[in-house]
Amino acid sequence: MTKLIQSLHHGLIVSCQAPVDSPLHEPTVIAAMAQAAVNNGAVGVRIDTPAHIAAVRQRVQAPIIGLWKQVVPGYDVYITPQFHHAVAVAEAGADIIAIDATARNRSGGEVMANIVAQIHQELGKPVMADVDTIEAARAAVAAGADIVGTTLFGYTASTKHLSPPGWELLRQIVQQDVPAICEGGISSPVMVRRALDLGAYAVVVGTAITGIDYLVKAYVKEL
Repeated sequence: MTKLIQSLHHGLIVSCQAPVDSPLHEPTVIAAMAQAAVNNGAVGVRIDTPAHIAAVRQRVQAPIIGLWKQVVPGYDVYITPQFHHAVAVAEAGADIIAIDATARNRSGGEVMANIVAQIHQELGKPVMADVDTIEAARAAVAAGADIVGTTLFGYTASTKHLSPPGWELLRQIVQQDVPAICEGGISSPVMVRRALDLGAYAVVVGTAITGIDYLVKAYVKEL
């Protein structure tokens, strides 16, 4: 696990995802995005859904941070919410499993710390904990998460009044004994450099690189 995580150090991880109603939401398209990212220097990719992960695995040897977004009625947690989702992600070929590590309740009565332990013990995979606050980050570290990302800053009830990037949250996570990943709101190379200067172990960029649907809408709105 250590060697795998070290391969991400000070690198760019590209999140290759698309809205479910987009023509880009096809395994072959996502795989092409991922391959293009790696061909041009990305140290890894972040991929949603087992089908997309499997397609990317066929074309990319670089580390895949895998997750499965599953909306469960009555619960806010949707990034790999239960252990069986993590199993599917691992079986599809992900190297690192990303999970929601916020303090919010998750379906099935599962507990974040237990999911981390199960992923380690039963799947033999490292865990990326997606958090929104420093309290959640500390809990994830205590649970044994291998890396912690600022992914959910600005997307939960307690942080919705804030806008990513979570620079202060990143600074706080850097002070913990765990690699800190800056993810969310990074829209330029200058911001990537700032994240690294603040101590980020690696940086994830998604929409600014692969978010064609969102970007075109933004340009059209201005026109």
